[in-house]
Amino acid sequence: MLTPEQIAQRCTEIMWPDDHAAQGLGMKIVAVGPGVATLTMAVRQDMVNGHGTCHGGFIFAVADSTFAYACNSFNHRAVAAGVDINFLAPAHLGDLLTAQGHARHQGGRSGVYDIEVTNQDGKLIAVFRGRAARIKGHFFESEETPGTEG
Repeated sequence: MLTPEQIAQRCTEIMWPDDHAAQGLGMKIVAVGPGVATLTMAVRQDMVNGHGTCHGGFIFAVADSTFAYACNSFNHRAVAAGVDINFLAPAHLGDLLTAQGHARHQGGRSGVYDIEVTNQDGKLIAVFRGRAARIKGHFFESEETPGTEG
């Protein structure tokens, strides 16, 4: 029987090869587990806006990608039903952003996930709350996978 950690890892291994957006932005997966994920992204020159800071869309992207890996870690396909982000401090060229997310609640078909984005100094850059909706399908089929019903 697969453990919840093994299920989360396997889902990530299946998702990552087709995640061209995250790869194209230079994101790295640091950790995944049941309902949790951590990704990093370095702020590049092409991510800096006219104010000399990281464009909010890129900060959103690393938070959203972290949300995706956290809410898809149970072998139930899930998509965003809605999100909210608050930008608290600017990120700058050369910063290494770390997005850490966890499930606040995961029910049968919907979940709520909180993501915090910090820089390399631990400064809080943004907070993101995502609402996930499970859709039909699993990443892999296994009679030994617990919790794949519903």
